[in-house]
Order: sequence, then structure tokens, then C-alpha cells
Amino acid sequence: MNKKRLVVGIAVASAVALMPVHAQEATTLEKLGSFQSTGTTEHTVIDQDSSSAEAIRNTLEKIDLPDGFEIDLYALVPDARHMAVGPQGVVMFVGTRKTEIWAVTDRDKDRVADEVKNFAPSLTKAIPNGPCFSPDGVLYVAEQNRVLAYPAAEFFYESPDVVAVPVIAGGELIPEEHVSYNHTARVCDIGPDGKLYISLGQPYNVPPEEHLEIFDEYGIGGIIRVNQDGSEREVYTRGVRNSVGHDFHPQTDNLWFTDNQVDGMGDDIPPGEINQQTEAGQNFGFPWYGGGSVRTNEYKDHEIPDDVIFPMVETVAHAADLGMMFYTGSMFPNKYRNGIFSAQHGSWNRSEPVGARVMFTPVDAEGNVTGDTVPFAEGWLDENGEYLGRPVDVAQLRDGSLLVSDDLAGAVYRISYNASASE
Repeated sequence: MNKKRLVVGIAVASAVALMPVHAQEATTLEKLGSFQSTGTTEHTVIDQDSSSAEAIRNTLEKIDLPDGFEIDLYALVPDARHMAVGPQGVVMFVGTRKTEIWAVTDRDKDRVADEVKNFAPSLTKAIPNGPCFSPDGVLYVAEQNRVLAYPAAEFFYESPDVVAVPVIAGGELIPEEHVSYNHTARVCDIGPDGKLYISLGQPYNVPPEEHLEIFDEYGIGGIIRVNQDGSEREVYTRGVRNSVGHDFHPQTDNLWFTDNQVDGMGDDIPPGEINQQTEAGQNFGFPWYGGGSVRTNEYKDHEIPDDVIFPMVETVAHAADLGMMFYTGSMFPNKYRNGIFSAQHGSWNRSEPVGARVMFTPVDAEGNVTGDTVPFAEGWLDENGEYLGRPVDVAQLRDGSLLVSDDLAGAVYRISYNASASE
């Protein structure tokens, strides 16, 4: 090879290696958007018959459920976090707090996954925790500091190269100086208005006052919404510490969301929250309140904004309420319809651990909470205080069964109902 060409080649390769991640990914996105191959040829496929499957099934025998309900292993999915079930029922996508999104396929429709492999391996991803689908089949993924759209992902996921379109480009979801390892698990959803809603947890236990203005501007510590092409960004929800789960009530169309509250105030305060939002711009009280009506020490002497909205439901302190959804299926008994299933990930710094379970909150067609929030599936926290699993998210299959993701066990479970089994 000509020495000059070799030197130039090394220089170009070095320049690419030194490019910022966003710049490298922009090049890859440009190729994918032009339907050009990136040269990536292999998927990572997860063995569904590994020894861990039997160990997880043994754990599931210990899970308590109401009469008539059964829980089974649906899929082994490493680091399984938030889930998006494809509107055509072809494939489900599962996010992680690492670098992969997993495509989970039940080809024979026996309600057990046949194949789990990584999605779009030609793209480097950073904490792709939050996948969600539009009704017309566009997959959106909210990452740590980027949001991508994958048109027709449900039908093109078999290829390592998949068209991906920036909705909010890398480095533009939040300012780079506020990118943190803490509270960066984003979730998203398409609202009844057709807009894309994205939660932005703030990176502190309680943020310093000097950051409040810039956080408010970007919606950090809140929920933003944009058109599906990323335009007309606005801060929809304020006063939120770290919401990692939201859904829209099926009749009222109001946004509901979980919120994880302040640590370090003791085992029993402040409570976790499930909130309802009835109009744009409402403020849910953080950082002036640490959870419910409990004031934070850092802001106890500060003036509180007008019209703070308090939670619809106060949950057990530090149980880490994450993913939530309204149940709209027909498999479960009528008392579950329109109610909220939510996942409690479990406490990390409580002297006696709590959580690691799926909860149910009854809600009627008008959006009224009609009873207490109670455990629906529990047993992942054993009598020794050891976590056997940590539920993250809940999702509904087309048949009305309930999926539960678990990032500790690396699994997705399926909960079904058999009326005859409850007789």
C-alpha cells in the first residue's frame, strides 16, 4: 500500500475514533436514514433454555397472587426494564439501563417467547430505558440524552440495520453539563393528543437552588411533550422528582404518573406518589415537598408555588414505584378494569426493605380512586430481606394478560387469569 495513503487512512481512522459519540452516531444515523448498510451482521441472541430459566420458575412458585391468577416465565431478557408491546402483536421491545434494547418474539403464540435478540445493534445506545409505540407502529426510544424514532420497527427488527430518525438529537434532550448517572431512566408515551410525552428525572436527591431555573426551562424534574417529529417542545409537568412510569386514563385522557420521593428522611417518610394531571403546566410540589405533604429540609423555609397538586395516592415510603398502566383488557375480572397496575422496584436504603411487588389501585371510569392500593403479586422479597427479583414495569398483551419485567432476574413474566381456577 502506498505509504501516503496508509498515513491518511490512519489519520481518518484516528479522527473517527476521537469523534464525540454524538458525531459518530450522527454518521451511523445518516447511513441508516439513506438505507445504507453499516456492515453490522450479527445479533446477540439470548438462550431461552439456560439454567437460569428453571431457577426463575422456582422463584415464581413463591409468588402470591389473588385466586385464579397464575404467573409464568415469559422470556429471559437481560436487565429487563420498560416494555413496549407492538400494536400488531408481532414483537415486544424491552429497554435497559445499559446499552441494549431487546426484541422479544413469541412466534408460535403459546404465550412464551421463542426468541430474544438485541434490536438495531448497528446503533450505539446509552441507557435506552424507555420504549413506547405510536398507534401506527412507530417505535420511540427515550435514552439518557436522546430520543429516536424507529418507523415500522415491528416489521424490520430482524435486520441489524433499522431506519432510525432523531426526534430529539443526541445531546439536546438535556444540557450536557447536567447529564448524570443518577435518575436517567427515561420513559415515554404517546398521548391521546398524538404528542410524545417524555419524563426527565432530575439528577439529585434534592437539587440545589441555583439549578432550579435551568431545570424548569428544560423540564428536568418534570415531563415534557413534543410533536412526534420533535417540534413544539414544551414543559407539560413540573415539580416531579423522578417519574419512571406514566399512562393516560382510558376514559378521561388525563395523564397519571408515579414519582419516587426524597431519600434520607427516615424509613417511613416521605411517601411515594401516584399523581393525576388534568391540564398542562401543573406543579406537583418538588423540591418544596419531598413526597405527599412532607416538606424537604432543604426548602422548608422557601415560599411554595401557588396551586401545588398533591398525589391521588400515597404509597409506602421508599418502595420505588416505577412502571404503571391502566388495565383495559378483558381477561381479568371486571373489578380490575380501568384500574392501575404498578411495579414497586423495592427500597435500596431502608432499614427493613419493602417493595419488589406489583400493586393494584382501583380507579373508576371518571378517574376517581375507589379503594386502597394493595399488593397484587408479591414474594420477590423473601423472609430474610433478600431480593429474588425486582419488578420494573407492567404491560398488557393483546389477550389481556399482564407482563412484568424484572431487571434483577433478567426476565419478563406473564400473569394470566383462569376463572375456573378461582372456583
